[in-house]
Amino acid sequence: MQTAAPSISPARLPTGTAPTRRAILLRGPGRSRRPLDLAATTAFVAAGSLLIWSAVIHFHLWDETDGYRSIPTIGPLFLLQSLAGVVVGAGLVLVRRLWAALVGLGFALATLSGFLVSVAHGLFGFKDSWLAPFAKEAFTVEVLAAAFCLAAAALCAARSAPRAPTGTSRSGTAA
Repeated sequence: MQTAAPSISPARLPTGTAPTRRAILLRGPGRSRRPLDLAATTAFVAAGSLLIWSAVIHFHLWDETDGYRSIPTIGPLFLLQSLAGVVVGAGLVLVRRLWAALVGLGFALATLSGFLVSVAHGLFGFKDSWLAPFAKEAFTVEVLAAAFCLAAAALCAARSAPRAPTGTSRSGTAA
């Protein structure tokens, strides 16, 4: 009679066998000059810069004389987006870790979602338009920011993929 081999969950693997979720989230390019790390750093800087650019657009729209500040709920959200965009954008550039890329991606997607819902259905009693000042520009900047955050996250995750030593198979035996 055969008995099934005991299954070991990844969380219970001995230390050093596979990177933990936390270790993966903490991966980043550091100060390395390897091509993968340089590409990740470039993606982080581009994403952070684009999020700050989006924040500047939102602040400008909020700050205008007849701007979004006079719209209940939407006005404070525009100001909050501009402040948070600067913090998240600067954080991406300074921290350069997988978790920061995921935060930046979530922030960009939330901003995009808010705009799209506002255009399609209205949001908090306000319906926006593609013809609003800077609507297309902000949308483009935020799509690019999301793409660069995704690229930075993918590059960090690729860097953290476990690699078998040269000359051995995945099972650990010599090939």
